[in-house]
Amino acid sequence: MTDAHVGGAAQACPLRFDIGGMHCAACSSRIERVTGRLPDVEKVSVNLATARAEVWPAPGDAEAVRREFMAAVARLGFTATPAVNEDAEARFAEAKAKARADRKKRLGRLWPMVILSVPLLLVSMGHMLGLPLPAWLEPHGSPRAFILVQLGLTLPVVWLGRHFYVDGLAALFRRSPNMDSLVAVGTGAAFLYSLVNTALGLMGNDPAWRAMNLYYESCAVLLTMIEFGQFLEATAKQRAGDAMGALMSLAPETALRLASPDATPDEVPLSAVEVGDLLLVRPGGRVPVDGTVEKGVSAVDLSLLTGESIPVPVAPGDSLTAGSVNGEGPLVMRAMAVGGNTRLARIVRLVQEAQGSKAPIARLADRVSYYFVPAVMALAAFSALCWLFFSAEPVTTALTVFVAVLVMACPCAMGLATPMSVMVGTGRGAQLGVLIKNGAALERAGKITALAVDKTGTLTTGRPELTAIIPLAPGADGLDERELLGLAAALEGRSEHPLGLAIIRAGKERDCPLCVVEDARIAPGLGIEGRVGLAGKSWNVAVGSAAFMRSRGHELSPEVAARLDALAGEGQTPLLMSLAPAETEDGVAAADQMVAIFALADGLRPESAAVVKRLRGMGLRVVMLTGDNARTAEAVAKLAGIDDVAAGLLPAEKADHVRRLQEEGQVVGMVGDGLNDAPALALADVGMAVGTGVDVSAEAGDIVLMRGGMEAVLAALELSRATMRNIKENLGWAFGYNILGLPVAAGLLHVFGGPMLSPMIGGIAMALSSFSVVSNALRLRFFKVKTRVE
Repeated sequence: MTDAHVGGAAQACPLRFDIGGMHCAACSSRIERVTGRLPDVEKVSVNLATARAEVWPAPGDAEAVRREFMAAVARLGFTATPAVNEDAEARFAEAKAKARADRKKRLGRLWPMVILSVPLLLVSMGHMLGLPLPAWLEPHGSPRAFILVQLGLTLPVVWLGRHFYVDGLAALFRRSPNMDSLVAVGTGAAFLYSLVNTALGLMGNDPAWRAMNLYYESCAVLLTMIEFGQFLEATAKQRAGDAMGALMSLAPETALRLASPDATPDEVPLSAVEVGDLLLVRPGGRVPVDGTVEKGVSAVDLSLLTGESIPVPVAPGDSLTAGSVNGEGPLVMRAMAVGGNTRLARIVRLVQEAQGSKAPIARLADRVSYYFVPAVMALAAFSALCWLFFSAEPVTTALTVFVAVLVMACPCAMGLATPMSVMVGTGRGAQLGVLIKNGAALERAGKITALAVDKTGTLTTGRPELTAIIPLAPGADGLDERELLGLAAALEGRSEHPLGLAIIRAGKERDCPLCVVEDARIAPGLGIEGRVGLAGKSWNVAVGSAAFMRSRGHELSPEVAARLDALAGEGQTPLLMSLAPAETEDGVAAADQMVAIFALADGLRPESAAVVKRLRGMGLRVVMLTGDNARTAEAVAKLAGIDDVAAGLLPAEKADHVRRLQEEGQVVGMVGDGLNDAPALALADVGMAVGTGVDVSAEAGDIVLMRGGMEAVLAALELSRATMRNIKENLGWAFGYNILGLPVAAGLLHVFGGPMLSPMIGGIAMALSSFSVVSNALRLRFFKVKTRVE
């Protein structure tokens, strides 16, 4: 059993906090490690991308843990406020507003910094590039003017970038240095060195030499470039929530409420709609809330919710989902779920929780980030001292190395590598109808080696049809086929099994007589039995598989067994029906008799065979686990191209089969309907539940497929692999950049006669490093199922 399926009550309801003041992975890692050691805290997860922390308290006083956590975070120099607003839409709007405000603030600082830094760079470095300076500004002829102009241009830039010093030095003094600390120490050292030379030069101490040994341009340009990099990062981060924004926009802001089906509609805010209200959905309009059709016939487009492009026909009695688009016919609907209880709202909450979760692969980056900044500071000091004492280079070389190492390091890229990819990947999955509940499930799905699939609704259409009613015995007291079907359909009305739904549909189509169910008992995976009334008389009715009938004491005659085998060989699923009067004249209960076979056929989905072939080409072992009889299962498996079949399984036996696959060393994914398959879904390394129910978040799986079929499974697996590939690319870039860049910044190339790395080049690389990681993660927004079967 995987970690995702254990953890107890403490894992079920974490405390959530919004964290303020985090600037890089070193911040989130430190908060996580320090607060994770609190005595009443079992686990802490801090997400840099969403600026949110989840705390799992030990059993006891949760309020005390809340206060203790907030105090511990405050001691580290950050803020932690309880996330009281758990409304997904409000949280999203708040996060977007904060992101916009942050971007606007950075842009407001960036423009004047650029305007000041460009002339500073030209003044300080122009003469090296052959650009002439006027005589009054020439460093050899007018060194004091040269010094003062640079100082005048640098001071406003330092003031505009003062947040680096305020936050970075404060973190350093608290012994929890972060990225801002690296920037503050590096640029601060360059500025102070230049300031000392400025003072000495102005006092007449070799002003020409002092003028040529200023590092003002390094300080100002570095601050400007890092501000520019963070502006680009903030801009890119805004786009990371595009998928969530698209989901949010599916629900209209208003609805057309009706006093009666034929009344004139009244336009009201969506928040004013209540359960039971009648609403009009015009052609082309969005369905405002979940409900049922009261009047009208149309087709609704669910593609933005499920990824399914084919519109679904609806008529009176059919369900409607908020966010779907009505076709050409007007519909009158009755609201059944509103506000946060709609299916769309649950999807949004599920995606939002997934985006705030961490994948296990992030632990490596978190561990490295915790020690990264102190290690970089030590490396910078060590490198500078080595150049100062063990080389003939001037003191300026040691200063250059010190500054370059500090500004070259980029812990942010490591911290953003995983959460940004998880955020974008889960959002894109939601657009494709694949809801991934957390980062751990996303990571495990990419490692699946064996895929166990239920037959009905996954390989097949999930909409079996009644093809024949075969009478068996004259024990039905004169009941004809329509009456037998009416009894079975009424009883199956208490079940949600696809085969039972087929009998119900057949009963409606054949206009069977109305029957009243007085009692019903379901045997999961086997059948249903109960007491049904027809025309004033009660019957004990049972409908189910051959195993169900045997469990009730019936022996199958050779003729019946042969008939069942023949149907199964044709790919049809037979259900047996037994019947007996519930009351007899002498008061003695009559023994029931098997009276009919219902033959049902569930056709293979057109894409199933091609997708199974692709899955096998990806190296997966595909296994069919079904409660259907072996002959039917083998016929369907042959059409789908599956060799490994286990049929006639009860729910517990499906779980046993999953366990055996795991014992063979397989990483097992299970696809099922979340009801009969719940034990197997829970046991599998990754459970993929077909989300046909209204309460999507209550499905048993780690991944919820909003539409049935193997194509949805393929989308989930390919998205997982693409996201993990993206995370590894990000981590590879983040670690590779630092591993290769830091030695170069420390002067490794110069030791062998190469150039020294300019701190400005290092600053530009640092500024663009995080942006490159975020931009790479954003590529997942355009993910498509490459092996899509049309």
